[in-house]
Amino acid sequence: MSDPRLGPALAGAVDLSGLVKKNQAPPPTAATSDALVRDVDDRSVAALVELSKTVPVILEVYGGEVAPVLGPIIESYQGRFVLGTVRGESAPELVKALQVEGIPTVLALIAGQPVPLFKGIPAEQEVRTILDQVLGFAKENGVTGQVDPGPAPDAEGNHTEPALPPLHQEAFDALSRNDLPGAKAAYQKALAEAPADADAAAGLAQVELLERVYALDADQVRRAAAEQPESMERALEVADLDISGGHVEDAFVRLLGLYSAASDEDKERLRERLLTYFTIVGQAAPEVKKARAHLTSLMF
Repeated sequence: MSDPRLGPALAGAVDLSGLVKKNQAPPPTAATSDALVRDVDDRSVAALVELSKTVPVILEVYGGEVAPVLGPIIESYQGRFVLGTVRGESAPELVKALQVEGIPTVLALIAGQPVPLFKGIPAEQEVRTILDQVLGFAKENGVTGQVDPGPAPDAEGNHTEPALPPLHQEAFDALSRNDLPGAKAAYQKALAEAPADADAAAGLAQVELLERVYALDADQVRRAAAEQPESMERALEVADLDISGGHVEDAFVRLLGLYSAASDEDKERLRERLLTYFTIVGQAAPEVKKARAHLTSLMF
């Protein structure tokens, strides 16, 4: 077993942005007790990468005759973690991206970035000690959310999941088929019916972000941005890549740094894009509060 390398930053962690872009899936919209432990494969990992920007995610990679064992421990944290169980044979691209060298292997996902924790199956108390360290590390990186563990089971041990509003369910189903136009239309209709629907606004912003990044070649975009540091288009493209890859502060710093010298038209573009990012990341996130205050100071 290896000790978790929980340093003060996520530098050096494995980058999953390429796998996420290839296998985009919808961000989770309903967090219930069943959602505390989820089966994960190459395609569905995108939803957990997105969730890890709010709640620490643990990935337990298993296979062969080795079964996942962390479920009861994760559930005991009452929504402070979500566990993704990864059968190695069913998720070859994810296993490769995570650089898994043996099974079982356990990693954390914090703000979209994997952090190796341990290999093998340590004692329960040792696992809890490591998970407590992960919570501290997540807090340092602004990931402090929780998911609702859901209602208590009924007399037969069954959990009843609350149904999504019809248009939200329509959007979720469309996203599960990678039907971005269908999801966008459903969220737009939901907002037309209820303009204050914050979940629909966040969902629509996420879908529009996915539409933009799908068309981008990350290496080409970053190279062009380095060659054209004053280009607003290149800056917005790189910021989109940063947000989709979990590099929230990088995106905020990049756009806020351009604001003062921008034309009035570009200032409005920057403001609108930043407000969209605030919706995606969550208004209560520490990075959003900091960036919003900075934007306000620049505007006034």
